[in-house]
This record gives sequence, C-alpha cells and structure tokens, in this order.
Amino acid sequence: MFSERTHWRLTQNRFTQAVEEVRARGTAILDLTASNPTRVGLKYDSARILSALQSEHALDYDPQAKGLLSAREAVARYYRDASSVDPESIVLTASTSEGYSYVFRLLCNAGDELLVPKPSYPLFEFLADLQDVKLVPYPLIYDHGWQMDFHSLEKAVTTRTRGVVIVHPNNPTGSYVKPSELAPFNEFCQKHGLPLIVDEVFLDYVLDAQAYSSFVRNGKVLTFTLSGLSKISALPQMKVAWIVTSGPDEQVTAAMARLEVIADTYLSMNAPIQWAVPTLLEQRTDIQRQLMDRVRVNLEELDRQLAGQKSCQRLQVEGGWYAVLRIPVTRSDEDLAIELVREKSVLVHPGHFYDFESDGYLVLSLIPECEEFQVGVSRALEYLN
Repeated sequence: MFSERTHWRLTQNRFTQAVEEVRARGTAILDLTASNPTRVGLKYDSARILSALQSEHALDYDPQAKGLLSAREAVARYYRDASSVDPESIVLTASTSEGYSYVFRLLCNAGDELLVPKPSYPLFEFLADLQDVKLVPYPLIYDHGWQMDFHSLEKAVTTRTRGVVIVHPNNPTGSYVKPSELAPFNEFCQKHGLPLIVDEVFLDYVLDAQAYSSFVRNGKVLTFTLSGLSKISALPQMKVAWIVTSGPDEQVTAAMARLEVIADTYLSMNAPIQWAVPTLLEQRTDIQRQLMDRVRVNLEELDRQLAGQKSCQRLQVEGGWYAVLRIPVTRSDEDLAIELVREKSVLVHPGHFYDFESDGYLVLSLIPECEEFQVGVSRALEYLN
C-alpha cells in the first residue's frame, strides 16, 4: 500500500525507549541535547515579534512564487555587510528542509546521487529518501581541527553525481569551510560539472577569531545557499527560510527559472509571516548576543571540567551550538548514552546519530541553561571516568 521511499524503521530505537522509561518514572533529566532555542531561557522581544504578525497587508492575497519582494529584500539586506545579493536570486521557503527538497528536485532524477559530509546531521537521509535521491558520504577528517578530505571527495564521484552538499559550519563538528578550501571546492565542481548546495544556518555563530564568508558571493560555480530564521533569529516556529542562487549568470538564470516553477507549484509561504520578515530578522542582534554568551559560558565550563580528568577530550569547534567529546571506547556510544540517562539522568547524543565513522564520540548541545549544563556535564564526566 505504501511507497518504498517511506519504508523506514518506525519503531523506537533503544536510546529513545530508555529516555521515555526514565521520564515515565518521573525522574528529571538534565538535557544536554537541547536544540530548541525557545525553551532554554532566552529573552525575546515578544511584543515586537507578535506585533509584526498583525500587518493589514496580510489580508491581501498576493501570490509571488519566490516570496514577497519586501521579504526577499530584507533577506538581501541581511547579507549586505558581506556582499551584494539580488533579491531576484532569492526564493523563500517554509524551512531549510523545504529548500533542500526544492534543490534536490531541481538537480536530481530518481536514483541520482549527492555527495554529503560525514559526520553530519541525520535529517539528510530522510530528505533524500523523500526525493528518491541517494546520498554518498565524503569524510571530514580530524587532525588538529576538522578538514576536508578532497582525495575521498574525488573518489566518491560517479556518473550519477549531481551535486555536493556543504554544511558551513558543519553540524555537529562546528567546522567551517576554510578560505583555503574554497578554491579546491570550486575546482572540483568545475571539473565534474557539479553545483554546490551550502547549508549556512549556523553561519553567524562564530566561536574562534576567524572571519568566515557566506557562499552567497561564490560566483565560480552554480551555488545554492540555504539559511533561515530558525537559527539566525532563534525563531524555528516562524517557518521562514530561503535559497540564494549564485554562480555563472547563464546557469543562475536557468536555475532560477526552474526554481520559480517549483516554488509556484507549492506557494508554501503565508502572508503574515512574509510581512513580518524584516522585523524578525532585526531580532537577530539581541538574540544572537544572548546565545553566543550562553555558548561561550557553557564551553568554558565544559573545558574547565575536562581539565580535571584525563579520559575525555573536546574536539576543536569553530562555530555553531554543539561540542563533540572524544571518549574511551569501552562499549558502543549508544550503550553508553543509554547508561548515562538511566544511571545519571543525563541526556547526550551518541556519535552514531551523526554518522561518526566509529564509536568513541558523544555530542553535547551548548545552549542549555548554564546551571543545568554544569551539573549535567559533572554527572556525565563522573560516570565516564
């Protein structure tokens, strides 16, 4: 009765079962996986946000396939500090997931392949399944920091490869594409006739002293840059994201003509949220300050506690909201995460959730409230040591 593309394992995994069992006992869990910014004690300008959703213009139906011009102009202004972006090169979507689906449909026939980084966010597998696309991983390697493995990238290409996905910075490694890596990426794509698909949702959350540019200025190869309010303004519930297309003019023109038809087929954006986009983007200044303060305090606390033991170490992180711990391999990461939630009431993610190549990794969110984070890390390290 159902399509093969939805033939997923729908039963709970052991990790989820363990978490629900602990919660069913009424035990309070210290959640070091928290990723919902609306539930970690941030202070939003609620009056201004809600007021922005009450524009009288929203009573008029003005179906523009790429999204309302005023909203696209606001997105273009967001990038203006780094480069000039033409609003006509922007397509609004309800989420970056929807943006991915548009681009996957644009580039791929059923059974075609896309190169994706490993480790990376597990949502890619579901998005690819729904678009009948096959994902082929290329590894990120860790050697005094995360680096691209261009040799493995070259080996991953086949006659069915249709594009390369980059997450900038990566989730969960927090590693950006370095300026020195941009030229090799462009050369690789030019050689094989491939576009870039770049996820920049965490771009603004830089933790080191480097300056990392957006790919919206990449003109060497056809490039689709995805981002949205979910992370930029910490407003995932508002459902605003976008695709910015850049590259050689002829290719951009052809891609935008097709993307506009795809977007016009769905018209997923609603009027109230589009009229609110300028105000919602303005919220990023204060909310990003709060988040960066939180991330830095928690990262310092993590490092302080790690300095008092020798079994675990934190891998280098350049941006984003997550930290990766390298731990002794005494059992599988999933078994260890289950033990932590059952024995210490601390929730962490095992590395295999993010497709790490081996056991020995745990992933922590850096945005929980500081007291909860401090106690949770203390309990986890006590158990691990």
